[in-house]
Amino acid sequence: MIEWFRFGVSAALILGGVFFIFCGIFGVFRFDFVLNRIHSSAICDTLGLSLVLAGLIVIRGFGWDSLKLFLVILFLWFTSPISGHLIGKLEYSTNENLAAHCSLPEEKNGGDSE
Repeated sequence: MIEWFRFGVSAALILGGVFFIFCGIFGVFRFDFVLNRIHSSAICDTLGLSLVLAGLIVIRGFGWDSLKLFLVILFLWFTSPISGHLIGKLEYSTNENLAAHCSLPEEKNGGDSE
């Protein structure tokens, strides 16, 4: 009985992760503006892959393999927002026609003033 419960929980987590991955893929191909695409891929990367890995942790059982998968989830949660921010900052500093797509601060100065 406990095996069926474990299977159900892991299947729900994996299917939820696959759903978010497909939503992210759909958003990458659907949106025209690059900052919208970055947001969509960040959702796909962070939430979708974390749910799939959590499902693998549940189906494998708690042990050293699960600890390694949990560390991969932590790595994804720390690096995905940073990479999305850096790609967005690159787009902000290099796109000359950015004001046509979104509102900008009064002075666009290519980088931080710090």
